[in-house]
Amino acid sequence: MDTQQVKFSDPNVTADGSPRASVSLVQLRALWFNTGSLCNLTCRNCYIESSPTNDSLEYLTLTEVQVFLDEIQNQALGTQFIGLTGGEPFLNPDIIAIMAVILRRGFKLMVLTNAMGPMMKRQAGLLQLQAFYGERLTVRVSVDHYQKALFEAERGAKSWQPMLDGLCWLSEQGFNVDVAGRTCWGEDEENLRQGFDAFFKHHRIPTPAFDEERLVLLPEMAADNSVPEITTACWEKRDVDPSSLMCASSRMVVKRKGANRPDVMACPLLAYDQQFNLGDTLAKAAGSVKLNHPNCSTFCVLGKCQ
Repeated sequence: MDTQQVKFSDPNVTADGSPRASVSLVQLRALWFNTGSLCNLTCRNCYIESSPTNDSLEYLTLTEVQVFLDEIQNQALGTQFIGLTGGEPFLNPDIIAIMAVILRRGFKLMVLTNAMGPMMKRQAGLLQLQAFYGERLTVRVSVDHYQKALFEAERGAKSWQPMLDGLCWLSEQGFNVDVAGRTCWGEDEENLRQGFDAFFKHHRIPTPAFDEERLVLLPEMAADNSVPEITTACWEKRDVDPSSLMCASSRMVVKRKGANRPDVMACPLLAYDQQFNLGDTLAKAAGSVKLNHPNCSTFCVLGKCQ
């Protein structure tokens, strides 16, 4: 039997019949909103396949976001962190209004962006939010590598300078700036951080390169089912605490094209897989999550997405 064809096919057991691991929601500490899958770029290895034409996930509206913020506060869920991702969030027509209502309600907010044209067109709105809520607002910029050639190998020709312009503008204006890099380049983590450190210092970017929360180096996700499945025995074997994984403390809201309302997904990395669709409210999404996807293995349990 070809085990490649049956791995990750049963939510309860792995291909060899072992009980599949699951993760319970300990507390909803973080809620992510996918603001829409459209992007100004078509990156080589985008986990969500964002592009200027991929509208599989519609733009979330301010009203739709408010419904979930209301549920957090009405049910006293204790959520303190909100994340906005995409696609490119700054393409969403409601993005500044969405950011404002999140911050006004007292949440910490992180926005993931490529810091290019769509963000730069929102300078006035961003500066207003920075003036009122700057201590609770973080912008995380995607900088796949600190060298232009490798960055553009991922993001496309002529993408380096627009990113650099946006990153420098954020820093000059005093925003809290985090950076997301990647680990696919054959360099060890120490060398990567040293390279980013030199890059940050050269461009006067205050992001500390050796702080793992401020410069996040993301592992690559699985391209196929060749990665190990996660059984209940893996927690002890790998010395991993399941409560440290993302799905123990976070969920993501998406709106599929043509849907009447948004849904809540188990993981920010699995926007399309319907087996991870937990329902249309946070209450319905409070159950456990079966680790039945290659990304659960490579990106989380075996990677550093914790």
